[in-house]
Amino acid sequence: MRLLLPYILVATCIVSGPAMAIDQPAAPPADRPLNEFVTAVEQDGSITFRLFAPSAKTVAVVLGTRAPMEMRKAENGLWSVKTEKLKPNLYEYYFNIDGFRSIDTGTNMPKPQRQVNTSLVLVPGSVLDIRDVPHGELRRVTIPSKALKSQRQTYVYTPPGYHDETKPLPVLYLYHGFGDTVDSWVTQGRAPQILDNLLAEKKIEPMIVVIPDTEADIPEAIAENFPAADRRKTFYPINADAIDRELVEDLIPYMKAHYRVRDDADGRAIVGLSQGGYQALVSGLTHLGTFGWIANFSGVSTTTVPNKAVEAALSTPEKINESLRNFTVTVGTEDQVTGKDIAGLKTILDDRKIKHEYVDYKGLGHEMDVWRPSFEAFLQKVFKQ
Repeated sequence: MRLLLPYILVATCIVSGPAMAIDQPAAPPADRPLNEFVTAVEQDGSITFRLFAPSAKTVAVVLGTRAPMEMRKAENGLWSVKTEKLKPNLYEYYFNIDGFRSIDTGTNMPKPQRQVNTSLVLVPGSVLDIRDVPHGELRRVTIPSKALKSQRQTYVYTPPGYHDETKPLPVLYLYHGFGDTVDSWVTQGRAPQILDNLLAEKKIEPMIVVIPDTEADIPEAIAENFPAADRRKTFYPINADAIDRELVEDLIPYMKAHYRVRDDADGRAIVGLSQGGYQALVSGLTHLGTFGWIANFSGVSTTTVPNKAVEAALSTPEKINESLRNFTVTVGTEDQVTGKDIAGLKTILDDRKIKHEYVDYKGLGHEMDVWRPSFEAFLQKVFKQ
């Protein structure tokens, strides 16, 4: 039988033959300008969504938390629909093409995600715009992490005129949420634009902002290896501990060695949204002598992800009140993802008389329309004397 095996394999290959060729996807006609086939923001602030998909049977676009908008197909294979005038903002959207969720391949602004399935579109006219003001410098640096045994990508924002500064600046550490990437606060959060514009209006103090990756991606804590149903019980605690070690052992020392930064608790803040809000809670309360400012935007809390160090800190309200200059908690009133977490955290803070500022955003859920305004508001009070 061993002698016959090669001949059997050859015969099988001959019978099966080559695979059938598949036609290339259709492209917009070359005799028409491309802008007739791609999504565009109109002068009145409305958005015309366009998708060239001649073979599709049904196409809809989902804008933010709205119900799907059915798109109509023209004879040339173009699907389109136009919204009403929208307020200035950065919007999320995606196409539903015959049941398949797709980004908008006709634009260059995908949402930064570990698994990309959403696009972004900017309707100008807000603090999110790139305005004609002095701009800070945004660097993407690679930091060797001894704690995680890897090379870590991190953004560092320095304000306009930083190189001319003579005094050390305060530092704010800013963490993104689950499923996103280190680019999230930069691309979707528009942190650089918000900082530039508020600085130009003299509404905030000059500061350095460090934007790390919230995911450790160590062998024992890779997000995609955990079922969603078990994530809070299994993944979150391991990842939060690893990111805390990276922060204390690698990031803070790196900033002290390479930038002119303050080295006191009042000159250091930690902020995060969703999973990043949990990180801010864990690292901020575990190291009260390190951070003087904490902000949790729609964050996970010990209500669903217990943490002994956080629970121990929360049992000493006097120490928290003495250590923190500000403890901010925000959430959307319709948040179905972390609403219970924030409600549980608020109950603890109220019952134990831990000083904090609480803001709920009416009618909003687990979304950037909560987190960007929360960030903008927090910036206007952090590091103020």
